[in-house]
Amino acid sequence: MPAFQSKLRSRIVEVPEEIYEASGILIFGKRIKSLLFSTDVAIIRNSNAQSVIAVYPFTPQTTIMQSIIDVSSVPVFVGVGGGTTTGLRSVNLAFQAEQLGAYGVVVNAPMENEVISQIREHIDIPLIATISSFQDDFKGKLAAGATMFNISGGAKTVELVKHIRQEVGPDVPIIATGGPTGELVKATIRAGANAITYTPPTSAEIFAELMKRYREGQKAHD
Repeated sequence: MPAFQSKLRSRIVEVPEEIYEASGILIFGKRIKSLLFSTDVAIIRNSNAQSVIAVYPFTPQTTIMQSIIDVSSVPVFVGVGGGTTTGLRSVNLAFQAEQLGAYGVVVNAPMENEVISQIREHIDIPLIATISSFQDDFKGKLAAGATMFNISGGAKTVELVKHIRQEVGPDVPIIATGGPTGELVKATIRAGANAITYTPPTSAEIFAELMKRYREGQKAHD
């Protein structure tokens, strides 16, 4: 297809092409197939992913939410707790996330169904419940007000996606981790995922490769 390339923006972090085989999820008129799993604003700004899922292993803060939403040129789904952070704090964070322009909020697997219900009452954007194992009460989360699932089951993600899809039917949107290879991405989509999260290389890893090329270039000129 026709394309425009820029010398200064040639190192775009691209999601695997296999992700485009997914059906996508239509959210506020935007069809989303790929979600970049990152909070690195430099990576976010230099990626071709259609959206960002910003969850991290610390207590969610509105300043972090705002920074990522402001930098991103695509929809952002932000984490609002579920483990250490829960209850009224998560409800308030979810409401603030909507006001800041988030496209949806993500709750971690331990989030109580009662809190999910409270969040649902206060926001008008998608509430995404993370499912990490077969033991998670995904039906309870759905009944409490979760509007879609984010499935992250490690090596068992494909099986978990297939199981949940069979249980909830075709209409519940499912986001899932795609794994490190194109074949795993395809398998996850075939199992029932509508959209795929992609974990990009870190800035340090990209820089290491870049510096390696710089050093090789210097040797060629010695």
